[in-house]
Amino acid sequence: MNLPNKLTVLRVCMIPFFVLFFMLFEGEVRTLRYVAAAIFIVASLTDLLDGKIARRYNLVTNFGKFMDPLADKLLVCSALICLVELEQLPAWMVIIIISREFIISGFRLVAAEQGIVIAASYWGKFKTTFQMIAVILLIIDLPVLETAADLCVWIALILTVVSLVDYIKKNHKVLTEGSM
Repeated sequence: MNLPNKLTVLRVCMIPFFVLFFMLFEGEVRTLRYVAAAIFIVASLTDLLDGKIARRYNLVTNFGKFMDPLADKLLVCSALICLVELEQLPAWMVIIIISREFIISGFRLVAAEQGIVIAASYWGKFKTTFQMIAVILLIIDLPVLETAADLCVWIALILTVVSLVDYIKKNHKVLTEGSM
């Protein structure tokens, strides 16, 4: 397993620690919320780092193409669900975001059965970036950042829908014709 893939696996392993600090200690010690934010930021940065290393040193693998977006989904969806529980995000927004992730994962599974790997698109990467920024701002939960957090949430939601339409448009033949 190469370094980018190890970073992807590390990101997945950080999720329980993020949730633990964010939810278990919520309300007891506000500082622990910042620990959760730091864990989320480090996990998010591994996404940026693993991709750069993989492309720069030609270490792109099918495992990475599959697991990297999955690790992002697990990290972001875990955070979004926590934010619904804490009543910082409406459930309908999170349902739209998670539904998109299930649909894209379904596309990837069908494509994989045909020997096709569907890598993340630029729209999907922009979506993930805005979701991560929004989550960080919501975790930190400072009144001065409230407008920025709200704006990032709405941009992330719009990019969620745009990236879904883009994936369907580019990959519909996987479902309709059995090949791309």
